[in-house]
Amino acid sequence: MLDRRQILRMAGAAVGVAAVPAIAIASARGVARTSRTSETDAGSVTATKRFDLTAASDQLLREIGLSGTRVLQSFAFDNAKGHLFTVQLVDGGLKLPGESQTYTGAEREANGDLCLTRLDTSGRILGTMYLLGFGHGVQIGVESTSTASYLWTETSSVRTQNSDGTYTGWGSKLARFKFANGTVLTPNSPAITQYSLESGVDRTTVALDPVNQRLAVRHRISGAFRYRLYDLVAFKSGSRTALADVAQPADLQPGYTDTFQGFASYGSYLYLLAGSAYGTAGSVSPDGNTYITSVDWNTGTLVEQKLTKAAYTLLYREPEGMAIQVPDPNNPTAVRLCSGFASETSTTDSRKKASIYYKSVLI
Repeated sequence: MLDRRQILRMAGAAVGVAAVPAIAIASARGVARTSRTSETDAGSVTATKRFDLTAASDQLLREIGLSGTRVLQSFAFDNAKGHLFTVQLVDGGLKLPGESQTYTGAEREANGDLCLTRLDTSGRILGTMYLLGFGHGVQIGVESTSTASYLWTETSSVRTQNSDGTYTGWGSKLARFKFANGTVLTPNSPAITQYSLESGVDRTTVALDPVNQRLAVRHRISGAFRYRLYDLVAFKSGSRTALADVAQPADLQPGYTDTFQGFASYGSYLYLLAGSAYGTAGSVSPDGNTYITSVDWNTGTLVEQKLTKAAYTLLYREPEGMAIQVPDPNNPTAVRLCSGFASETSTTDSRKKASIYYKSVLI
């Protein structure tokens, strides 16, 4: 097994698909434009209905325990198998196979060490993996095949110093790998395929549209966050021709300092989640400051932005991650836009619990 020093050296290694020097944007006629000169490029995504953000939210899961004790970072569904996948930062003090010592929670965060849990949709834990040197777990996706669940995550974590002197690991590439219970992976593990965007892109995270088989990528370039939408099959084959490329809206939490927490894509719309835990950054129970924003993939226009009070009675209540759920794979039009929330076990027990709420009205 690998020791910790080997893991840290390998975390920055580049494997898989080579970096692509320029992005191509597919036009409405299918002709690629090979450069991006505007703030938002017109997309070529067939127009669909969107989720009504004013509709009430319903509870899917409430205060379930995960494999670790830290906050939920993000989640995704294997709709065909009825499974839910969650990621957290690895607990401090946990010694994993192949490690010669334990590490603090701060060290785990700095290295980008993640705990991946598989559950059924009632919240029962079915398995756990560990991803060392991957990133912060900002958003994940699941690609379901007839034989397995393939996770899409950030990887090749880069340690970055925060304004308070602490460090956080952020992914610089994308990874695809099969869920295998009990496995500990590093970025260079043979089970992983890595995918790169062009030079200069960092903080890459990923979500999947399970109905339309598309890959949505959030990334930072020249200091600004953007989103690209790709055909999943084409992306895996090496194409970097994007169906759309849009800028992140400037104000995800009107009246607050934006705290980005996750994203999802369905049809011709992108959905963004931002907010902070009760008692931080101006978030006060019971309203909080969690907003959901929808963006048109074809124009980059902010279409709708609403405060959500889903799960408002939770203790602590921090928004964490988004995903598209298809409860019945035989009825792909009945979809749900799900948002995750972390909370604490009690006023005297800070172990974190996870809750998921959803909106299902399309307009």
